[in-house]
Amino acid sequence: MPADPWQELADELDLWAEPADFWWRDDDAEARTPPLERLVEALDGIPFALAVVPAGAAAGLPGAILQHGWRHRNHAGPDEKKAELGAHRPLEAVLAELRAGRDRLQALYGPRFLPVLVPPWNRIDPALAARLPEAGWRGLSIFRPRRSAFETNTHVDPVAWRTHRGFRGEAEVLDDIAAHLRARRAGGADPDEATGILSHHLVADEASLAFFGRLARFVAGHPRARWRDPATLWPE
Repeated sequence: MPADPWQELADELDLWAEPADFWWRDDDAEARTPPLERLVEALDGIPFALAVVPAGAAAGLPGAILQHGWRHRNHAGPDEKKAELGAHRPLEAVLAELRAGRDRLQALYGPRFLPVLVPPWNRIDPALAARLPEAGWRGLSIFRPRRSAFETNTHVDPVAWRTHRGFRGEAEVLDDIAAHLRARRAGGADPDEATGILSHHLVADEASLAFFGRLARFVAGHPRARWRDPATLWPE
């Protein structure tokens, strides 16, 4: 019989002496749309962070609010990977836009806004990233194992971006989750960085949403796993 990927994930978690931390980040929010409502329903009450595009942000969005760039606009050349926060424009001009975005989200969401930057397309010029702490940001969140305590990143993306842009399949996604947990446990990744799940509600299909709900319940119900409130990941 083929292996049960859910049981394999449970077996990995059983090896942890203390509960393994998980967190959830969803990107590209501006308004409370039906796709966002379906995501909230699927997550069934677990805490999550919403990366919000400041220039078009509306009030009334759920979750802990993070800053998703400024306009989510590509400034890279036609032969480059897309980036809003790359080294394509003067650094001070980019910082000015980001400050305006931060101020807007702070005004809209007050204490629910965390001054954490999520670069569109998960790409940021290293020189800009280095300026963020002194410029007033509490953290950075991209897609990779973190390189410093300033980052709390995501590590598992369920979307097959390079092909059909749908759900990659639960076996493949669960294997990625278990791999990151093993790396944390064995010292190949920062053991203190919560395993981050990345979703994009605007492209989440029915298979994705069903998986999200099952994963939310699985982690919440396992004695060696727990969902972290994003507000606790970046203490003041």
